[in-house]
Amino acid sequence: MLILGIDTSGRQGSVALLNAEGTEVRTLEVAALGGGQYSELLVHTVAELLARHGAERSSIGLIGVASGPGSFTGLRIAIATVKGLSEAYGTPVVDVSVLEAVVIASGAVGKVVAALDAQRTEVFFGEYAVEEGGARMIREGIASFERVISMLGAGDARAGIFTPDETIAGRLREAGIEAEVLERPSAEAYARIAYGKYGAGIRADVATLDANYLRRSDAEIFATPLATPKTGI
Repeated sequence: MLILGIDTSGRQGSVALLNAEGTEVRTLEVAALGGGQYSELLVHTVAELLARHGAERSSIGLIGVASGPGSFTGLRIAIATVKGLSEAYGTPVVDVSVLEAVVIASGAVGKVVAALDAQRTEVFFGEYAVEEGGARMIREGIASFERVISMLGAGDARAGIFTPDETIAGRLREAGIEAEVLERPSAEAYARIAYGKYGAGIRADVATLDANYLRRSDAEIFATPLATPKTGI
C-alpha cells in the first residue's frame, strides 16, 4: 500500500510517500514545502513525488493528513487537497491531530502532554494517554500561558510535557514545570500514525472532514453580527 502523508500545519511543511506491507512501513521520500507557498506548491509537489517513484494518484492506498491545530491557511489548503484526491480516486483518509503526533513522537508512555505556540500569548495543549498501540485523547484546547501553567502545575503525575517550541518550553521551565523540546513531526510521522489508525479501523468521513483549528478564525472573531430586529414576540 502506498501512503501519502501531508503536513501544512506549521511555518514549514512536507509531503511524504511511504510503502506499507503488513507491519513493515518503509519511507520512500519526504519532500519539504516552503511556508507561505502551500497553495502554489502542495499539489505540484505531490505530483512530482509520485512521478519520481513511478506511481499514479490512483495508486495511493491511504492519505494521512495533519489536521491541526496550526496555520489556518495551511490547514485549509491541505484539507481541500485531500478531499479532492479522496473524492476523485476513492482513497481513504485518516486525519491526525498535531498534538497527538507530538506526544507519539516523544516516545513517552502514560499520561503525556503536548504544547504548541498558538500566538497571541496563548498555547494549544493536548493531554493524551499513550500506550504501545497508540494514543487516546483526554482533552485538547487553547488557553493563555497563565492558564496552561496553572493546569500543568496542579495536574497529577504525567510521563512528560513535550513541545517543538523552545519559547514555550522556556516559559514553562521558568514557572517550574519541566518540558522537553523535540523536533516538530513531519509528513512521514503523520503517514505512519495514519496507517496505524487505519489498521485499527479508523478513517475520516471525507464529506465532513475539517481542520482541527481549536481557535476561531479572525474573520469569525472580528465579524460584526447583524442586528436582529425585535418583533415583540
